[in-house]
Amino acid sequence: MQLNPPTVHRDFFGAPGALAVMVGTVSVVFTWYFACNETVGCQLPLTGPQWARVADGVRDYSGYLSPRALLYYVLWWAWLALLYFVLPGARVSGVRLRDGRQLVYPLNGLASLGATLAATAAVAAGYGRAPFLWIADHYFQLAVASMLFATAQALFVYLYSFRRAASPVMLALAGNSGNPLYDFFIGRELNPRIGRLDLKYFCELRPGIMGWMLLNASFAVKQHAQFGRVSNSMWLAIVPQLAYCVDTLLFERNVLTTMDIVTDGFGWMLSFGDLTWVPFMYSLQARFLAFRPVHHSAPATLLIALLAATSFLVFRLSNSEKNAFRTDPDAPRVRHLRYITTESGSRLLVSGWWGMARHINYTGDWFYGLAQCLATGFETPMTYFFSAYFLVLLLHRNYRDECKCRAKYKKDWVRYCELVPYLFIPYLI
Repeated sequence: MQLNPPTVHRDFFGAPGALAVMVGTVSVVFTWYFACNETVGCQLPLTGPQWARVADGVRDYSGYLSPRALLYYVLWWAWLALLYFVLPGARVSGVRLRDGRQLVYPLNGLASLGATLAATAAVAAGYGRAPFLWIADHYFQLAVASMLFATAQALFVYLYSFRRAASPVMLALAGNSGNPLYDFFIGRELNPRIGRLDLKYFCELRPGIMGWMLLNASFAVKQHAQFGRVSNSMWLAIVPQLAYCVDTLLFERNVLTTMDIVTDGFGWMLSFGDLTWVPFMYSLQARFLAFRPVHHSAPATLLIALLAATSFLVFRLSNSEKNAFRTDPDAPRVRHLRYITTESGSRLLVSGWWGMARHINYTGDWFYGLAQCLATGFETPMTYFFSAYFLVLLLHRNYRDECKCRAKYKKDWVRYCELVPYLFIPYLI
């Protein structure tokens, strides 16, 4: 079997779609900043004068190209890379690759978060709230710095994938099309590494996830500095996001079986997504509330908090059940679950959480995000971009999952879909 067969199917309609996604996502970051800030507010649809302000802001690159912000971003990335190497943690093997190898990964993300929180506390003790206010006030300069870094990183790993090595470089099945633009975007190499530093695994969990937390904290400090208090809406937005980030690092091992790590190459799509999109777009609710606080009534606060808690439980319990079954199907907590065995030897759950719907975890994930958007109230639809985007993302992931499973399990997948007919919500969808 050929180790790196040429890519046959190209996602996103090939190179034109890849270019459209790159231009489109960068444009969204720019537009959502220049059209949603404390000077102009956050209103849709954008009027002619508002579009003109966006265009003027984009043209005035001196306002957002900041060497200082770029330096701070590089130092942030380097700090977390250093912790990746020096902090203790279990070392575990990932899934078996096409060539039979299993790469080893350090599970020290939570320790890295602890060290970073300690360093942040030390900075706060020494300099007060000034560093957090600087981060909040220079949000967009930092976002642009992350874009430049993410693009440079993607270009590096693309060129690095052509290196001559003692053993053949394993490419992603989707990233060997021969089209430079498409392969740069989708990711040519499956697991680019510099020594022990696995760039894809590192970026998936460290700079973006922890940067998201730091941005949220900075916006909360900004709101307190400006209004003398942190509103209940700010807590409703950032506490669930904090819980999500900590949960991601607490269950760091689980990311090793995700499509991002197992299947996708590391190119511009993941580099930009991890370093720019996640921290700078997902913190939109906190950024909005920093200059436009919303004060919810006690019943509204309770309802939003209940939606967030319930959704998180669906997300976490369903994923935990799946991972426990994958690890040891005879463990006491999962051995009562019913499943079907496919011709390939895989076991597909047809009871428990996964008997309710084939992607019940996506349902919890989406409603969890919706609760964070509801924290911003109903003044503007712009703060609901996270929820709308996440819906598109999860639907696309569902499509990819369904196609992959249909091709892998064939008639067994048809039988499975008959036993578990719903995709997201039992008896509805």
